[in-house]
Amino acid sequence: MKVAFLGLGVMGYPMAGHLIKAGHEVTVYNRTTAKAEKWVSEYGGSLSKTPSEAATGAEIVFACVGNDDDLRSICTGENGAFGAMDKGSLFVDHTTASADVAREMAAVAKDMGLSFMDAPVSGGQAGAENGVLTVMVGGTEEDFAKAEPVMQAYGRAVTLMGPVGAGQLTKMVNQITFVSAVQGIAEGLAFAETAGLDAKKVVDVISKGAAGSWQLENRGYTMIDDKFDFGFAVDLVRKDLGICLDEARRNGARLPSTALIDQYYGEIQKRGGGNWDTSSLIKLVRDK
Repeated sequence: MKVAFLGLGVMGYPMAGHLIKAGHEVTVYNRTTAKAEKWVSEYGGSLSKTPSEAATGAEIVFACVGNDDDLRSICTGENGAFGAMDKGSLFVDHTTASADVAREMAAVAKDMGLSFMDAPVSGGQAGAENGVLTVMVGGTEEDFAKAEPVMQAYGRAVTLMGPVGAGQLTKMVNQITFVSAVQGIAEGLAFAETAGLDAKKVVDVISKGAAGSWQLENRGYTMIDDKFDFGFAVDLVRKDLGICLDEARRNGARLPSTALIDQYYGEIQKRGGGNWDTSSLIKLVRDK
């Protein structure tokens, strides 16, 4: 299939590469052209200087950018993709953004004879590089049937969650849940260290029981070693938690723990840890 991929960040770069490996004809766009040139030198395919140029002739246009405004820009801004897409073609957004912007872009796309799906992902940089992401999709069954076989190039679990916006809402649940797990692990490991236990042996044992989780098995040992340069950065998780808290204010959901953990991440930022990964929460309960 002829496709485009807009945004070659930590996630988009390997995701677009998996599309090439799956045999698709891929044109990429990135705000920093040098990054697109590097991608082409590594994977092949072609690059374009604007979203509209990349989207021209593509059956599906994929995107993975930073936030709501970035998405609006590549869709409907100057040289935006929507204006160049053929009627009946599909835009799939992998950005973690608000459900509101997904619905907004879907409405604009519909007026232009296009289709739009929100499809945020989970699994981090390692999941993107290994092609085993979880993809949470909002859209119609017809559009999902068209895109799902293509997304399998980088998705281990690709699931239609409901209409447009449902993908983003599901991703919010993911973010709410995992930060609470990280906080619990941080407190538990700090307690283990203070109690004089072998913290790594503790992780070995409890990861096989009811406390076991992806976060414990993949971040527990690095937290003990005081290493925080893995995966998802604090600056990014605060952006995501802001989206969750905004949505909760609209729909009436109560997120007391999430709001508190968001403040903890704010403290990490004040310590200069905006680029540390999310497991750096342990520094607040370990460091005096």
